[in-house]
Amino acid sequence: MKHALIIGHPDTESFTHAVAAIYRRGVEALGHEVIVRDLYAHDFDPRLGRAERPDRPAFQPADDVIAERALIGDAQVFAFFYPLWFNLPPAVIKGYVDRVFCAGFGYRRLVHGGAEPLLSGRRMISFTSSGSSKAWLEEQGCWMALRTIFDDYLARLCGMTVIDHVHFPMVTAGTDKRWIDEHLQTAVARVKAAFGGS
Repeated sequence: MKHALIIGHPDTESFTHAVAAIYRRGVEALGHEVIVRDLYAHDFDPRLGRAERPDRPAFQPADDVIAERALIGDAQVFAFFYPLWFNLPPAVIKGYVDRVFCAGFGYRRLVHGGAEPLLSGRRMISFTSSGSSKAWLEEQGCWMALRTIFDDYLARLCGMTVIDHVHFPMVTAGTDKRWIDEHLQTAVARVKAAFGGS
């Protein structure tokens, strides 16, 4: 099984990167293949260009998108790793979805309207963190909105199955190491639960 790890955090020493590293070790220990797409390290441009809009007559993905699709096109699992900023995915994550998962990769536009999913049978999993509590995210409606708009809609449009969305609350630069370690152990457990292993 091949996993595409899509990481949206500028700091390689961040909690987000630590979770991605744990995920990678966990699935590689099961004999799975991994391709890492560190969007900041690759200087991925999140801006959707005029010609890239699927509703344009001369619709054509840009060269960097064509290359990206070639790299992750045979992945069976798309794993997203990102912090919540303003209770939303970072722009680089949203831009990656806009540009890479749009028409021609995630779905095919139908002549008479609607879309045909192109990633049926694939799976999606997300690992996020925020400085606020999960209760606060839920109280503000942010958690349900994120799950509905980003996870559920993206998966449904592209034909994927969401297998988990693991959120780590109260993660800030000053968070005590023992809480970070506890969160990382939770990540280990959730990877095992999703993909097996002892």
